[in-house]
Amino acid sequence: MKTCAFTGHRPQNLPFGFNEEDECCINLKKTLREQIINLIENEGVTHFISGMAIGVDMYAAEIVLDLKARYPNITLESAIPCETQAVKWSMAQRERYYDIAARCDKETMLQSRYSPDCMDKRNRYMADHADVLIAVWDGSPSGTGKTVRYAHQQGKSVTVIDPVSLDVTQE
Repeated sequence: MKTCAFTGHRPQNLPFGFNEEDECCINLKKTLREQIINLIENEGVTHFISGMAIGVDMYAAEIVLDLKARYPNITLESAIPCETQAVKWSMAQRERYYDIAARCDKETMLQSRYSPDCMDKRNRYMADHADVLIAVWDGSPSGTGKTVRYAHQQGKSVTVIDPVSLDVTQE
């Protein structure tokens, strides 16, 4: 089984913010979908891991769930850093999170309580359990950048989608 994990910026760090109707967001999701389909069709990837954060993690999870109709053998795992991950989010964000979580094939809870390093632990888990990583990343210092660096250190293949230009590079 080949596995892909996702990492990327939160909406406040994307050019369109929380506006998913913005053409930039629509095009980013389209590019992300194309990369996921490429992995399924050309690389034999059948398992995907989402860190379930607001933004790119959820976009990717929803795309994988949508693609299950076309590719019934693919699976989605939620890698949850702690039980309280979504507790401070808006009602709409929490409902989206729980809807995605309920439709996942597997849930991995990294720890029960929040700690300052639980997000890093989740990101390392995803990189450790993936063959490839798709990162929506603008190159700035961030949790996404840290995850990309860690994946490289582990010898993993990383596909980077620039959230502004939508350029796709293989690292």
